[in-house]
Amino acid sequence: MQPTATVLVYSDDSGTRQQVRLAAGRRPAPDVPPVEFVECATLPAVLSALEEGGIDVCVLDGEAVPAGGMGVCRQIKDEIFRCPPVLLLIGRPQDAWLATWSRAEAAVTHPVDPVALADALAGLLRKRHAVDA
Repeated sequence: MQPTATVLVYSDDSGTRQQVRLAAGRRPAPDVPPVEFVECATLPAVLSALEEGGIDVCVLDGEAVPAGGMGVCRQIKDEIFRCPPVLLLIGRPQDAWLATWSRAEAAVTHPVDPVALADALAGLLRKRHAVDA
């Protein structure tokens, strides 16, 4: 297992980014590596960070403006070679079909539920490291 996992968190709202960091904590589950966060508030910052590489999982805010996380997810799945798995924050449970359309591997609703977010993030980290192993 690698010493740390890098999680990109995209939202135009600094409060949402903070909620994600606090919900995930330093280690979302005992069997996954500790996480480091890369925060992005704009689409160009997301694309730049992904082009640099080293991102294990993306957490994208579906309610971000002007570029919502669902559209960003679909774009990066099309444009980024070996795009990392995506956890999408959606506004309501009924938006789960949009998360599927965007090709996100997981989705949790706003407001951020720490248990649901940590579980979903840990699941994506497990899958990511199983593929890399």
